[in-house]
Amino acid sequence: MHTVRVAVIPGDGVGPEVVSATLPVLRAAAHRAGAEVDTVELDWGGEHYLRTGRAMPPDAVDVLRGFPAVLFGAVGRPDIPDHELIWGLIIGLRQALDLAVNVRPVRSWPGVRTVLREPDGIDLVIVRENTEGEYAGVGGRLHPGSPRELGVEVAVHSRAAIERATRYAFVLARSRRGRVSLVTKSNAMRYGYTLWDAVCAEVAREYPDVEWESVLVDAMAARLVQRPRDLDVLLCGNLFGDILSDLAAVLGGGMGMAPSANLRPDADVPALFEPVHGSAPDIAGLGIANPVACMLSGAMLLDHVGLPEAATAVRDAVAHALRDPSLHPADLGGTATTERFAAAVVAAV
Repeated sequence: MHTVRVAVIPGDGVGPEVVSATLPVLRAAAHRAGAEVDTVELDWGGEHYLRTGRAMPPDAVDVLRGFPAVLFGAVGRPDIPDHELIWGLIIGLRQALDLAVNVRPVRSWPGVRTVLREPDGIDLVIVRENTEGEYAGVGGRLHPGSPRELGVEVAVHSRAAIERATRYAFVLARSRRGRVSLVTKSNAMRYGYTLWDAVCAEVAREYPDVEWESVLVDAMAARLVQRPRDLDVLLCGNLFGDILSDLAAVLGGGMGMAPSANLRPDADVPALFEPVHGSAPDIAGLGIANPVACMLSGAMLLDHVGLPEAATAVRDAVAHALRDPSLHPADLGGTATTERFAAAVVAAV
């Protein structure tokens, strides 16, 4: 059998629980497709930080380069400042590996109730530039502790990064319904987001079969709530993509249903797949975390490593389990445990 090696970073909080629920599903789906998934677990995150003062070791990037893909759980603990773990692990890996594109699909699931009166028929993808923008880490604090104290956060938008994300969005739209919506705030922010408009217009000329539009972020927030079925691929900078993808996740049932991929489409570096939700320390250890987002992230991983049949098997099995209300986890209004839902998905595979 073909063997795929995958690095696994369970992380903190419910991360280990949803990863543990996901791995048997991926192995079963891969086996069905004539392949094996071989995993190597890495104990990076909060515990590693408390032991060593770092969320991951100095050679972390070199370690990951030996794998085609990484499955990541969650990061964050109440006893460690958020920025230490987020910048020390997940954002650190995105930047060190130059994982330029973040992909967050959003869809409705039969049997899953959401805040919408008519939850069916939603199928969109948010493509987010992943290394720059307001999360570039440029800035500082001036005159700390004084009445004149300032916090300066500089957004960085480069033509190269914008072009990479834009090309990915247009290629993706070609495989879907052929529509790209660029999300900016170029009416009020005169430099970075007008560059996004200009680069997108240039790239769009190479894809005449793809329709595109430029939409201000506040207008897009309203459209996501009012007319989400009209949307196909949303192309966003780092900050707007982060915010809108969390809003869009609610349309599909909540953060427990939201998968994502971090990848570099133009280079041979490991891609990182993670559920969008956080570490949820308030429910960690209770066995009630929703593993769907992690399972769907795993399906994206299987697609990435060349096992599309296995990826489809995972999504179909998740859909099958979600049709049964008795299998819904607590965040979907049910009483099923993480373990029970995972067993049902494995059985469906």
